[in-house]
Amino acid sequence: MTGKRKHLKIYLVTFIFLLMTVVILASHVVAAEEKPVYLVELAGTITAGQNSYLHRQVDKALESDVQLMIILMNTPGGLVDATLQINQLFLNAPVPIAVLVAPSGAIAGSAGAFILTSSDIAAMAPGTTVGAAQPITFSPEGTEPANEKTVIFYASHLRSMAREKGRPEDIAEKFVTENLTMDARDALEAGVIEYLSGNVEELLSALDGVSIEKQGITYNLKTEGAEIIQEEMNFSERLQNWLSDPQISFMVLMLGILGIYFGLSAPGTIIPETAGAILLVLGIYGIGLFDTNTTGIILILLGIGLIVAEIFTSGFGILGIGGGVSMIAGAVLLPVEPLMARDWYGAFLATVIGMVIGLLIIVIFVAQRIIHSRRQWTGGSAYFNPPERGKTVNDLDPEGMIKANGELWKARSNDGSTIATGTPVEVIRAENLQLWVRPVQEDNKVTDPTDS
Repeated sequence: MTGKRKHLKIYLVTFIFLLMTVVILASHVVAAEEKPVYLVELAGTITAGQNSYLHRQVDKALESDVQLMIILMNTPGGLVDATLQINQLFLNAPVPIAVLVAPSGAIAGSAGAFILTSSDIAAMAPGTTVGAAQPITFSPEGTEPANEKTVIFYASHLRSMAREKGRPEDIAEKFVTENLTMDARDALEAGVIEYLSGNVEELLSALDGVSIEKQGITYNLKTEGAEIIQEEMNFSERLQNWLSDPQISFMVLMLGILGIYFGLSAPGTIIPETAGAILLVLGIYGIGLFDTNTTGIILILLGIGLIVAEIFTSGFGILGIGGGVSMIAGAVLLPVEPLMARDWYGAFLATVIGMVIGLLIIVIFVAQRIIHSRRQWTGGSAYFNPPERGKTVNDLDPEGMIKANGELWKARSNDGSTIATGTPVEVIRAENLQLWVRPVQEDNKVTDPTDS
């Protein structure tokens, strides 16, 4: 009996050990049955806006408890910083990510080759192309290949990602060093991609029952007939995407510089310099010198400054309106804080827009009252009349000051010419507390009014 009990204990311990092993292994396997699939379209130039969009979509996919995220891609390339951040996102996302280059005729050029290589599942439609990932630089003569140090760095980076994903390292390296390109079928034969699928439905059918291991977790995909969730870019991401396009950002930057130049060339116009300051900040953001958070804060501070300037100057509402536009643009560009509640950003944006609209109503009302009061005075009143003659106290070039009846008046030469200091002048007309004058003719001189 003692021997049987000993054997019974051994069997019991063995059984418990096997049971615990099964439980531990099961805990590292994610069953994806009946879970949805998240679909994201990535088209055009890879920009900061595309990067923000993808980061938000990964967060949304995790909230929706999806089994797979599919990126439907067609891009000729894009910005380096945005591409590297997308690579990091894909490599570390706690959900399998498949990249499908489609439809037929689509390309995964330059930055697209990096994004395809960093995916967990790589697929291309027939008639698509991948490669040509050699970095370039801009110079006064145009574009030219980057220096050898830069090329080696990005070639090593792409080779490292290919090694991590079990794809051919030498081909990945040649995408950068030799500008190698491959069509879909050659890429499949070389192991650059795993699937040849014409559309999302074909890819889902091919992935049904496939197991993907990522970060020590095995995902068993059940994709046949799975529900597909898709969400478009929001307004903030569209704005970032538009501003981050190199062509658009350069034009916005130049418009900002021109606005400030014309504003400084013609002081008092207000509109060019106000618009130029806002466009300059947006252009600098677009070319990548400011991140999104910094740009949002700068635009909000600029908006506050313009509104304060409106209060202390006669901007006729232009500075206030420019400040409101700047504050709204800054609020739109501020990223959603991850520790805030989901509805916080919408409430924050609504609050900013409401406050700006309220301020603009007050500013416009005050400006209208000032304009109305200034237009009421044309030629003087019983208590206050403009002088008829005076003498310049400095050069009118074409604006300056004259002295008449013991008072200093702001004046401007009638024909835009320069009138020297000490010249007797006569007033042609008066408007908005400013006098338009011309030199007194020799035969019309009378007693100097400044002596009275």
